[in-house]
Amino acid sequence: MDLQDSMPIIDYALFTVGTADDRSMVVQDLGRACEDWGCFMLVNHGIPEALIHEMMNASDKFFNMTTKEKDEFAASGVLDPIRCSTGFNPANKHKDSLWREYLRLIVHPKFNCPHKPPGFSELASDYVKRTRTVAMELVKGVSESLGFEASYMNEELNLDSGFQLLAINYYPSLAEFHTPRGLMPHTDHGLLTLLYENGVPGLEVLCNGKWVGMRDVPNAFSVLNSDHLEIFSNGKYKSKLHRTVVKDERKRITLVNPNGPSLDTVVGPSSRLVDGENRPSGYLPMKYSEYLELQTKLTMAGKHAFDTVRLHI
Repeated sequence: MDLQDSMPIIDYALFTVGTADDRSMVVQDLGRACEDWGCFMLVNHGIPEALIHEMMNASDKFFNMTTKEKDEFAASGVLDPIRCSTGFNPANKHKDSLWREYLRLIVHPKFNCPHKPPGFSELASDYVKRTRTVAMELVKGVSESLGFEASYMNEELNLDSGFQLLAINYYPSLAEFHTPRGLMPHTDHGLLTLLYENGVPGLEVLCNGKWVGMRDVPNAFSVLNSDHLEIFSNGKYKSKLHRTVVKDERKRITLVNPNGPSLDTVVGPSSRLVDGENRPSGYLPMKYSEYLELQTKLTMAGKHAFDTVRLHI
């Protein structure tokens, strides 16, 4: 069995409708997945396939609007509520460049979305509410897997006012745009990132020094550990380095949900996981909003925000 085939699968239904023994078992499985892999496939999540299909279609319609229509939503600040990049500058084209269009929406604690195409906002509102419910239930499981109460991470990180994004990535078909498509290796901010793709593969994770495509599981979310889970767990659950390489000739659309603390929360290792010399703190505390700004700035310079907050001890 290769690495891709052995990638863990977590059954979400065991958190919500299973017995106490079922929950205990899946919490253990979740902990192992977060520690050993930093990623897993999530099945039986309860989000209707029809809704996901409609979201994919609405996203496709958005990116197929004219450049002028999409320019209405152009923005550059990481905390702008709606942020759209609508094109590729031929003057900056390199044969080895990677490219895609994206739409980033801040959807919690306040929901933001373009008013077109018709019906897009209503679909997106329903979708992000459902994905947030799933993400917060997973965080409860992660909290338990670390030996805490289910509510501990929610309370410590102010998740009721937590920052949630919906990032929609559009990788055009080769017929539309003949250039390499994808994203360079990176990690995400926040605790857990949920990703759903339209059936065109491309997401790869670094495992044992090798790039491995995410496991092909029907109607499943790919879930990745993110930076602030690594920070809060004091390095136990590492943030997952990943990239996108689209080799398929078809267009690829992904719905990506990073889920994090509230913007004004200062995130450092949990005090319960720090014990002086025996278990020293491995990360500098930093306000979440400041981390987002720093991550954007350093990414543009080819660096990583972890280089600032990780302590080499």
